[in-house]
Amino acid sequence: MDTKQEKLRNLPKADVVMDLPVLQEFLASTDRKTALEAVRKSVEEMRQALLAGEDPDVSPEAAAARACAILEEEDKPSLRPVINATGIILHTNLGRARLNRQAAEKAAQIACSYSTLEYDAKEGKRGSRHDHVSRLIAQVTGAEDAIAVNNNAAATLLCLVSLAYKKEVVVSRGELVEIGGSFRVPEIMEQGGTVLKEIGTTNKTHFADYEKAIGPETAALLKVHPSNYRVIGFTEDVPAEQLAQLAHSKGLPLIYDLGSGLLEDLSSYGLDEPTAQKAMAAGADVILFSGDKLLGGPQAGIIAGKKEYIEKMKKHPLARVVRVDKMTLAALEQTLRIYRDPKQAMKNIPVLSMVTKPAAELKETAQGFAAGLAAEGLNAHFGIREDVARVGGGSAPMLDLKTWCVWVKPLGMSVDALQEKLRYWKMPIVARISEDEVLLDLRTLSEGDLVVLRLALIDILE
Repeated sequence: MDTKQEKLRNLPKADVVMDLPVLQEFLASTDRKTALEAVRKSVEEMRQALLAGEDPDVSPEAAAARACAILEEEDKPSLRPVINATGIILHTNLGRARLNRQAAEKAAQIACSYSTLEYDAKEGKRGSRHDHVSRLIAQVTGAEDAIAVNNNAAATLLCLVSLAYKKEVVVSRGELVEIGGSFRVPEIMEQGGTVLKEIGTTNKTHFADYEKAIGPETAALLKVHPSNYRVIGFTEDVPAEQLAQLAHSKGLPLIYDLGSGLLEDLSSYGLDEPTAQKAMAAGADVILFSGDKLLGGPQAGIIAGKKEYIEKMKKHPLARVVRVDKMTLAALEQTLRIYRDPKQAMKNIPVLSMVTKPAAELKETAQGFAAGLAAEGLNAHFGIREDVARVGGGSAPMLDLKTWCVWVKPLGMSVDALQEKLRYWKMPIVARISEDEVLLDLRTLSEGDLVVLRLALIDILE
């Protein structure tokens, strides 16, 4: 047997590996420089394995095979679809809300074409990109006017810098939230040049606290809905209706940051979040919310409210910094059009459909899916289990959604190994493990997902 030193001396030459037929086939679709880098990387891996005391195959054929694997891996897009079998509907790491197909197709159509982004075809002159969604947002929320920016943090920043620059904004300590990724409301207010005036305590803020805080430097009252947490027990806050009356009696606007942006009342399903319509009806002058959470659209921050305040934001220089692109506007416009018919929205907006789908329907689907897999004679046991799904995305933190999962108990491999193989499959599948079983939650799986998932499990467990 060759010694380690002999193998190191006999590591394959890059040009020899490049001449092998399998690499020549790759050169039909890959440039020579990229292929050569892959070959050198594969040979270097062999070298490092030998130095580590391992005994790898150091033949030119082995180097070529590894180089091909490297090229195939590098050719995969970094951003690609996955199947979400976790039961978390608005999974932040997996892209939050699934778009309605019509909205996605509209975005693709606009992306591939010139468009009326800032052109008024009727008048034959320059138009405003805000016009594509402003009227629709106002229509579905009951506001006078609206503007869409790139996320809700940007919406908060634009709102504060337009309406309260170098002025005081009064906000309860119990509403100074962190919205994810270490971004905090106080820090956003500071960046907006706003003076934060905290009132009350973490668990209790009274109407009198707001009254006492208002002074000559006060520009607005801010209410922040705690989308991603709840303080329970000995608590008290001031309803939006009362804050609106106080703000208006002092000639001030009430800004209401709703966070998730619900447009349909889902309280009968256990989701007790304020809707944008109710916030406007309560007297808020400006409301802020996300487009890609409970609204079920693309990532966006939506600002709606009285025309005088929205106009200030549209004219502010920061509006250009945080503006959305044509694809986002196209998807958001189509999503909002669906909301004009509430019944269609509940059926065709994926996040709403997932939240409201009856558990009995999920159970029936799970039973059929598990039985079909069991009939394949795979190296695993299958069954179904009742469990709990989550809305996710910083929304409805206290809501447990009853769901049904298909559990998989593999034979011949660990559940960790199966979970990894699912993630590594050509369409990555993200599942979770519980009680030494891989769980596939039906609440976040579409009919098409189940077809792909079945093929993956057959491929992995045969």
